[in-house]
Amino acid sequence: MQFVDKAKIVIKAGDGGDGCASFHREKYVMRGGPDGGDGGRGGSVVFLADPNMNTLLDFRFARHYRAERGENGRARMASGKNGEDLVIRVPVGTLVRDVATGRIVADMNKPERRRVVLHGGRGGRGNARFATPTRQAPRFAQPGQKTVEHEVELELKTIADVGLVGLPNVGKSTILSVLTSAKPKIANYHFTTLTPNLGVVKRYDKTFVLADIPGLIEGAAEGAGLGHDFLRHVERTRMLVHVVDISGCEGRDPMEDYLTIRSELRQYSERLAEIPQLIAANKMDLTGAEDNLELFREELAEDGNDAQVFPVSAATVHGFDALLDAIVNTLGTLPPAYEFEEEEMQETHRYTPGFSIERDGDVFVVTGGSVEYLLDTTYAEDEGSMRRFQQFLVKEGIIDALRAAGATEESTIRMGEWEFDFVE
Repeated sequence: MQFVDKAKIVIKAGDGGDGCASFHREKYVMRGGPDGGDGGRGGSVVFLADPNMNTLLDFRFARHYRAERGENGRARMASGKNGEDLVIRVPVGTLVRDVATGRIVADMNKPERRRVVLHGGRGGRGNARFATPTRQAPRFAQPGQKTVEHEVELELKTIADVGLVGLPNVGKSTILSVLTSAKPKIANYHFTTLTPNLGVVKRYDKTFVLADIPGLIEGAAEGAGLGHDFLRHVERTRMLVHVVDISGCEGRDPMEDYLTIRSELRQYSERLAEIPQLIAANKMDLTGAEDNLELFREELAEDGNDAQVFPVSAATVHGFDALLDAIVNTLGTLPPAYEFEEEEMQETHRYTPGFSIERDGDVFVVTGGSVEYLLDTTYAEDEGSMRRFQQFLVKEGIIDALRAAGATEESTIRMGEWEFDFVE
């Protein structure tokens, strides 16, 4: 199965159902009162962390996700049914980021965690709600609240207690296969591993999740190779085991390799450089490894680095007891995995209050959420509704704003498809 750890999708909460404008009809009842019911609330958009998922591949084929609309109100005071919530399942460790603002609106860092990111639109009120002693037969109802679409980016960051990092072909996958039941692809060439592999390690009565992070190269923090794709999976780990090829069998300097990876981690994020680290000096079974190990430790001491170094050989399964004990002891002193701070999504609706005025020759064009709401709730053939229309223009300050913009009695006002003369 293809591993995908980044995807963009478009989400939308359900619109609220419209209120109903109706009147009671019954035999021998000449003038029944208003009995229009309210519209139902739209469904919300909910993200759920699914422990059975490990890739965002599904989101490459389906980009649009819309919650169910609330039902319209009906006669006889019957309210519309609320829309069903839309539950979007994502792998554990997924971040949900609002593309427009860059805000992280959900950090799905725990199995079965639920997070509502968009709320459904409010249902509109039926005409029975607008009846008063002086307005006994309102012929209008309130439309449901209309929601808008939002584009979000899904970014999967592997959740593991310990991450194995190092240059390509230093033996990280082999170490993972030795310590866990995971079966990563292993071969003697660079970039054999192209996706993070996870395994569970049991040491006495303790268990922890170990991740084999694909090999980094110099320039990874600037995106060289697959740098950014790999480094994002390091951010969640509580500690790192830095694997170096201590044998130098490919003509590389172990200390230079170690410093290269340290530099890339620091350039990508200062926090990554501060994650506790142990060093696994792998390939101790090869000629020259003992001398290189002694030189490596001396260079670390000269650099003022007190990181613990554990000589191991994944090929002969040697030296891992001390390394595992050190990992377990270190994990016992560390806080839980890093959690990203969540912010609320900036939800907007079609009827967001406000208006604006633009001039098109002698025509003054009034637009905005307040105007759309007014047009959707006004019935031109109903005298009471038109009277409410005029009162709304005054109450919302639209008349004053038109006057300030230069409108006179000879001016034409346009709202949606309606056009009428400006009257002082």
